[in-house]
Amino acid sequence: MDCISPKEADLKVKRPPKDTIAAGRRHTIGLKSDGTVAAVGDNKYGQCDVSGWRDIVAVAAGNVHMARNTGNAHTVGLKSDCTVVAVGWNKHGQCDVNDWRDIVAVAAGWRRTIGLKKDGSVVAVGRNNEGECNVSGWHDIVAVAAGDWHTIGLKSDGTVTAVGNNRYHQCNVNSWHDIGAVAAGYLHTIGLKSDGTVKAIGNNKYGQCDVSGWSGIVAIAVGSNHTIGLKTDGTVAAVGWNEYGQCNVSDWRDIVAIAAGCGHTIGLKTDGTVVAVGDNEYGQCDVSGWWGIYFQGSQQ
Repeated sequence: MDCISPKEADLKVKRPPKDTIAAGRRHTIGLKSDGTVAAVGDNKYGQCDVSGWRDIVAVAAGNVHMARNTGNAHTVGLKSDCTVVAVGWNKHGQCDVNDWRDIVAVAAGWRRTIGLKKDGSVVAVGRNNEGECNVSGWHDIVAVAAGDWHTIGLKSDGTVTAVGNNRYHQCNVNSWHDIGAVAAGYLHTIGLKSDGTVKAIGNNKYGQCDVSGWSGIVAIAVGSNHTIGLKTDGTVAAVGWNEYGQCNVSDWRDIVAIAAGCGHTIGLKTDGTVVAVGDNEYGQCDVSGWWGIYFQGSQQ
């Protein structure tokens, strides 16, 4: 069985597919069609130790900003029985998810993990210095996203709620409506509207919020300081920081899912193979040999 929330049926806009690719600071995760998981990149804290995972239906990777003193990460997997597994850096208890039940979606931020429950409530573990885990009062949530220091919840009526660091107004999303998907970066927040346009708020130092001209978007992904949009024709748009070439996706074709790490971008193709651009210092873009990576959009 798969984990499907009854609340999802209430959403008046198109639901995004469950995450089958994920990108962190220095590693990349891919969910295969047989429920196993592939991983490449930095494994200093065991964040790539997923070879024993089975019956996985969604994955998430802890993402952090690019500062040299960061990079510790963790990986989260949602199982078909709606339980959760996690490996990697656990200094703040961000991997303490073994007792979670009835989970239908997961998100991973810096030093924390977020879980969406079947009843539309949300659970969180990990660092909470800025209130980024204060989600116990949330309800009617159908999707979650985790930035570095803030957490975003998409409600069944297409509105959005947020907690955590708001230095650049990245949590000022209460006026948003008709949203069908959300994503969170280092200091900015992105929302995909039901008409295929995109909203953005927060730090725009690198132009990562310059999405007002986008249209025909069906999925979004956010790195530390760059924003990615998947178009209806299988091509990809990108804005923001491009020091490592992480926005060089204009030649991509036949893409069905996207993910963004701090400085790299991942695309899943219709044939189950994966493409990547950007920072590859730890081999996090070495996905050319991957195949059979699962796209669940047809099941939604």
